[in-house]
Amino acid sequence: MENLLNLYNQFNHFGADHNFQLTVVSPGEIVYTMKIMKKHLATPTSAHGGAIAAMMDGVIGVAALSAVASDNKVVSTIEFKISYFKPALLGDTLTGTGTVEYQGKRIIYSSGEIKNQKGEIIAKAMGTLNAYPVDKSDLKDKRI
Repeated sequence: MENLLNLYNQFNHFGADHNFQLTVVSPGEIVYTMKIMKKHLATPTSAHGGAIAAMMDGVIGVAALSAVASDNKVVSTIEFKISYFKPALLGDTLTGTGTVEYQGKRIIYSSGEIKNQKGEIIAKAMGTLNAYPVDKSDLKDKRI
């Protein structure tokens, strides 16, 4: 599992550009953090919903990836629904927790929650992901 997650982190330029920091708690359970910077803003002080959605896609997606990486599989998002509760503000440190709720042979259902540094819920989401062999992905020939 660790090698495939390291490979994912090596090629996840989007996550690196947005300073996503990943911690795998256990297979199927992860924590992502991100600090809201000027480039995330839609107004003078509030983050764009797309920045929060991008983080959430990572939260639910990497939770699913952590559940199947030991089986030499990767995942892709089929769909997800996000609900926003509070704005994320410039300088906020967001913590997203992702959990796999259901895992079949190919379909994984994950949920996620993002909170700010005060513990206030910024957004919640649920999503469906497809798990497939790494040999069918563009990571198949990559090495760490």
